[in-house]
Amino acid sequence: MTIVWTELLVAGLVVAVGALVQGAVGFGMALVATPLLALIDPSWVPVPVLVVATAIGFAGWWRERDGTDWPGVGWALLGRLPGTALGTYLVVTLSPRVFTVTVALIVLVCVLVSFAPVRVRPAPPALLGAGVVAGVSGTAAAIGGPPVALLYQHESGPRIRATLAAFFLVGTAVSLAGLGLGGAVDAAGLLHGLLLLPFLLVGFLASGPARPLVDRGATRPAVLGLSALAALGLLAQGLFG
Repeated sequence: MTIVWTELLVAGLVVAVGALVQGAVGFGMALVATPLLALIDPSWVPVPVLVVATAIGFAGWWRERDGTDWPGVGWALLGRLPGTALGTYLVVTLSPRVFTVTVALIVLVCVLVSFAPVRVRPAPPALLGAGVVAGVSGTAAAIGGPPVALLYQHESGPRIRATLAAFFLVGTAVSLAGLGLGGAVDAAGLLHGLLLLPFLLVGFLASGPARPLVDRGATRPAVLGLSALAALGLLAQGLFG
């Protein structure tokens, strides 16, 4: 297996930016990284993104673990199990072009839902539903954050970040296991994910000073806007590439 080093450096820069965003906001790694990595090469999605998502999930949870809403994490993970099965089916059965379009549409829907003015609280029924959607999108496109993040958007910064990090840590590991059982995980995907970890560490460490700014609501619109633009580019590639 040949590693294209220029491609790796570009992918690493994307992951570093995604880690900076997620470390500061609580989610955003996959929203930023998945569309851009798929534009570089579809082989970077979803397994390498799931590898780095698992790593940053642990790092983020450990840093602010005292703020974790464990009951909420449990309900969301319960919903993620059937969602993971459906997401695995999509990865195994869809053609590359259809998969690319599917990833783009998932990102766009997540971005649009994140702008919804309705205030939905993280109650068990809502968490179950969000967990199912996160399982599908997290496994098929490595984007599992927005459905659950939307429920916690009105909570404090540390609570959002710690709860989402715990959900990502367990949920992405479940998604990787589901893809492995479906035969969609190979050595190349795992190696690509491992090669991205140093870039992730740099971005995560840089996110520390940014957290107070994000807690005042300064960055979220920019994250969603970047994600929407990246998803539109990916959609264009899938439809016309």
